[in-house]
Amino acid sequence: MVQTRQDEAVVYGTEDLLSSLCQSVTRVLNVATQCQISYSGMVQRITKTCLKPDIGCFVLFDGGFSGLVVINFSAQTAMELYESYMLNMGMPKSELASSHTSDEVSDIMGELMNQIVGDFTGKVRRELQTHITQNQPKMLVLNKQVVLSVDTHLDQPESRRVTFYTGKNNIFYLELAIDHTEFIKLHDFEANEVPDPDALIAQASTGLAAAAAPAEVEPAADHEALLKSLGM
Repeated sequence: MVQTRQDEAVVYGTEDLLSSLCQSVTRVLNVATQCQISYSGMVQRITKTCLKPDIGCFVLFDGGFSGLVVINFSAQTAMELYESYMLNMGMPKSELASSHTSDEVSDIMGELMNQIVGDFTGKVRRELQTHITQNQPKMLVLNKQVVLSVDTHLDQPESRRVTFYTGKNNIFYLELAIDHTEFIKLHDFEANEVPDPDALIAQASTGLAAAAAPAEVEPAADHEALLKSLGM
């Protein structure tokens, strides 16, 4: 039996976008902190996103589709990720902040959040062939729950929450609010590969070296033959 176009279509929906975002969280944090980050195989449908104690962070994105990403860290989770990140960067433990309320901790968590959403938006461009942009992450140190109400221009919002675990079994939560959307594959295509920064740097260095190299000097015999042909 011949399949219809609808049967052949590959549909990429909210849960697929959420799964891609969760993979970006684990990929970035595993590399940046050298901690083993994992997440639950179950996802919660929620009615609203909110910032919760002790550190809440949110990022808005817009473009091909609009949405909001929230990550809520407990004090213990934030300090574990902050310390692991700084130690992995070569900072001595004696110079690290001792409290999650430190501006340095908020700055690092904001930077990690920025890398996570940046990794996600890159995958969206490569795999879904659309473009989204993000704003700067906003970090808040909280001592009570705050309901987050941000104008995201969502017509049919869908919200999800996923539980994450660190190597020391500390917990943090990712929340995603996004317009109901589906991507339907119209024809086969190959997603662009992730650029290799090392390869690009090496290629650029090779080109610069070649441009800077002096021109090869012609042998004396060739030089004399040229003069002779010119009657000199």
